[in-house]
Amino acid sequence: MTSQPIRSPVRIIGIDPGLRRTGWGVIETEGNRLVYIACGSVEPPDDLPLASRLLAIHEGLAAVLGDYRPAEAAVEQTFVNKDGVATLKLGQARGVAMLAPAMFGISVAEYAPNQVKKTVVGAGHAEKSQIQVMLKILLPKAEPPSADAADALAVAITHAHHRQSTALRLRVASL
Repeated sequence: MTSQPIRSPVRIIGIDPGLRRTGWGVIETEGNRLVYIACGSVEPPDDLPLASRLLAIHEGLAAVLGDYRPAEAAVEQTFVNKDGVATLKLGQARGVAMLAPAMFGISVAEYAPNQVKKTVVGAGHAEKSQIQVMLKILLPKAEPPSADAADALAVAITHAHHRQSTALRLRVASL
């Protein structure tokens, strides 16, 4: 008789980038089981110049990464809107959100907002309130202090559900 291999839990950080608030959420996944670890947001002062705000986001995420030591990271892709300047600034915050885990040697996956909503709620055009209701079901101990932290937890859950197919896609792309 052979024993089943022991699955070790994988710690995942989800990041919802933003210049005012960058949400983060840490979960562990073991098979289909999800466990809430922590969540919050990095909030640089609005009166700082752009470069200083980006630095504050980086330092805040680096502290979270150092404290919680995730093995994998996932970042929500930028939602493009009509205001090109705002989209570019958000893209810079997203770049910092991807850079911070990469500097820790952590692989970073990306997920579109509709994919996150579809994974967590079942519909790609779900409202934020629907995401928060599903978070209470999927992670009962989680009490996100902001919508950004809730979104980051949703990104982490999305990665937990899609991480195997994402890893396979990356392996195939490197061939």
